[in-house]
Amino acid sequence: MLHTITSTFTSRWLASLSTLVVWTAAAALVAYWAMQFAGVSGPGSQATTVARSTPAEPALADVQRALGAASAPAAVTDVGARFVLSGVVALNSGQGAALIAVDGQAAKAFKVGQTVVDGMVLQSLSARQARLAATPDGPALTTLDMPALLKP
Repeated sequence: MLHTITSTFTSRWLASLSTLVVWTAAAALVAYWAMQFAGVSGPGSQATTVARSTPAEPALADVQRALGAASAPAAVTDVGARFVLSGVVALNSGQGAALIAVDGQAAKAFKVGQTVVDGMVLQSLSARQARLAATPDGPALTTLDMPALLKP
């Protein structure tokens, strides 16, 4: 009886170990061919890396493109060059966030109701517009529009 329990335990352990080895080999094979297909080879052919002195930030153009802006700079309505709308993520309720550049600085994300500059609050959003007001419930002082989409 002891011999039967020991041989059953040994055969289960051996089967589990064999399965682990087979699946590990299969995963290594898939990883190898995926790297070959992607053009990545051994350590001898890797290009040298360049150290950056400052942390990498996403390019403003990439963020604008992701939010639906055309490649042209964003249009500004009646406020002149003070505010530039770079992107909008709006819900049907008028809530969401907008990328707004102020006074030529890099664009920053502002949520509806958040102060953009002193005296100007992001009041509401639509698909391609942002409205700024003195208070969240007051009348809109200005409307920022996204540039027109380029036709392919």
